[in-house]
Amino acid sequence: MAGSRISEQLPPLIDRNQSPLAFGQRALPRLAAELQNPELTVRQGALAALRDLIHDPERAYETIYHGCLERLKVLLKDEDSSIRTATTEVLYLLTAHSVGREAILREDVVGCLSELLDEPVDACRRNTHLVLKMMSGFPAGVACMVSLGLVPRLVMKVAAETEDIRELVLSTLGSCMRVDTQAAQAALASDVVTVLREQLTHSSTNIRREATAAMIAISVPPQGKVKVCEEEVLPVLVQLLSDEDLEIKANAAGTIMNTAVITKGKFQSLQAGALAPLLHLVECEHRAVCANALRALTCLAEVPRAREQLLQHLPLLQTRLNHPEPIIQRASATAIQVISWTP
Repeated sequence: MAGSRISEQLPPLIDRNQSPLAFGQRALPRLAAELQNPELTVRQGALAALRDLIHDPERAYETIYHGCLERLKVLLKDEDSSIRTATTEVLYLLTAHSVGREAILREDVVGCLSELLDEPVDACRRNTHLVLKMMSGFPAGVACMVSLGLVPRLVMKVAAETEDIRELVLSTLGSCMRVDTQAAQAALASDVVTVLREQLTHSSTNIRREATAAMIAISVPPQGKVKVCEEEVLPVLVQLLSDEDLEIKANAAGTIMNTAVITKGKFQSLQAGALAPLLHLVECEHRAVCANALRALTCLAEVPRAREQLLQHLPLLQTRLNHPEPIIQRASATAIQVISWTP
């Protein structure tokens, strides 16, 4: 028979590190106040509760409305490393919402985050780079990062970071250079091609993938094409055409395609033996790999001796005219037209 006595033990599955939430509309104002509490455990609990709440877009909006972002900026400079790490995690979760990204730009949170690039705690630094990676996918975010001079600092951080963070830095750099020409110019001025070249032969597939993706972006502006040739990157890219990873193959072919627009790029690619592996990739069913290989061959076919060799492989290119992907049909038709051209 049940008794009326109440146990003094806490209920099971209670997280002691998390703040008890007020009901309804009082939850966020209370957390906003607790974020500036002098007690470490209170701040830790408030951050843990906030981290769980802001998965909901409506709660993310309320977080910003109640001034939590200003308090989070202060916590980025907290003396306790666990507070700084939890704060960067909350900010990363906020970037998943458009209202969060807009508020981060409006409140100059990126500037505060830039001070954590030399943070000694790896987890905190990783969260910081996750935020920057998310922001680099949007023109306004890239413009903010360029105005703060973050691009040269990111270039310098590539070789110094641990492998998992280095992957994030390379991804952020690639996004910035794709989105904003000023970012590409700033990266070129920081000798980014040399830095990327060193990462192309890294043992990590993820790092090679991000490095080749960034190399495509930097090979778009004319100065980038010249720099790729000067740093002798093309022979390394030709070797990567045989990489096991399809994205690396596609990125390597894409960079060769961009660089072969200029005369020096054409001759360096041919000298490195690019024709044979590119022809092999034409048979690949991966859309980006096949399309980039066809476009690279089209650029190289403008050299008479390369066109002469490619004439023997017209039957292979003609098989791609029936490919289900329109982009490959167009790329193969253009390649055949250039290769078949006679003066």
